[in-house]
Amino acid sequence: MNDLISTIARPLVDDPDQVSVSEVEESYTTVLELTVAKSDIGKKGQTARAIRTILSAVSGKTKKRAVMEIIG
Repeated sequence: MNDLISTIARPLVDDPDQVSVSEVEESYTTVLELTVAKSDIGKKGQTARAIRTILSAVSGKTKKRAVMEIIG
């Protein structure tokens, strides 16, 4: 899932070199931490909502809850 989030996020930001994704495994949840440049964090959150929707669909196949946190 790291590669998926990274692949989606890189073309959407002004500074793609600042994009990184780390994964934290918990018992029933995977937390994906998306790090981007502070200037690339959207104002209305529409892009983040769209990425979370895709992540939700993918996590349904793995039967494990996945959430994304954006760090900037």
